[in-house]
Amino acid sequence: MENNLQRRTVLAALAGGTVGLAGTAATASPAAAAVTDPERLKGYTLPLSARGVANLAGKPPWHYVGDAVGAEFWTSPEAAAASLPTGLDPDPVNPGHGYGVFIDWQFNGGTDDYLDPPYSQYSEFLVLLDAYWRGTPVAWCPFIWVDNDSSLARGWVQGFPKKLGAIKQTRAFAVESLAGPVVGKGGRFAAVLSAGGHRLAETTVTLDRTAERLPALTRPIVNLRHFPQLAAGQHHRPPVHELTMSVLDSLRMANTWVGTGDLRFLPAPREELADLAPLRVGVGFRGSLSYTVKDLRIL
Repeated sequence: MENNLQRRTVLAALAGGTVGLAGTAATASPAAAAVTDPERLKGYTLPLSARGVANLAGKPPWHYVGDAVGAEFWTSPEAAAASLPTGLDPDPVNPGHGYGVFIDWQFNGGTDDYLDPPYSQYSEFLVLLDAYWRGTPVAWCPFIWVDNDSSLARGWVQGFPKKLGAIKQTRAFAVESLAGPVVGKGGRFAAVLSAGGHRLAETTVTLDRTAERLPALTRPIVNLRHFPQLAAGQHHRPPVHELTMSVLDSLRMANTWVGTGDLRFLPAPREELADLAPLRVGVGFRGSLSYTVKDLRIL
């Protein structure tokens, strides 16, 4: 009953009226009928517009391909548990275990967007922590940074808590050169994240042997879709607050190598990444991956 009353209150407010305890709208405006009218502006995400091409992210499917560099790590079990949302539990087998992953991406929304490099190319850094959802092993993403606002919008739609940052990683090329590492035994790669004028994360990886897949992508990723309420007295009642599980179609990996690595999270104002600082680092890795996003599972 409380939810129905709240819904009527919101609709009445949009219509310019008020709602009494009985749930009956008073002094309803003629604009009330407009609440159910289809929106004339077009687009998938903001900003909606007359032609629908100005939105930050168009509707799925979204296709991705990229090169990943990162390392396995263990933080304190207490810090890892504190980062989990309601509905997820710490991994009882490997508490505090996770991955720090840097990815150099290229994106396509289905219209050869890769021919527009400023739009389709971006980099990101994310943390994945081992967790359990109702007895199922999952990977929780507490933090992620990107350097492209379209990627930011797509991430928020999925529940990834994306922030803007600057991410760079060592590149490899098909031609042999002293300016680049070999993608093979002994090859060395590095990556760095900075945001707000502060360096936040860095890794160095030395490749040793091939692997079938990237170690960081062995569990489904769980995120938290959250959109807050600004109306006075309702700040504690977000209209959207739900756990989601990413659905990655046609996931492929290639040229994947593992070896040794190091990983550091550095403290900075208004950041909590360093609260998950690695106490121990495991394997480092480097490889390529691709997948398509066109769906999402609400948990």
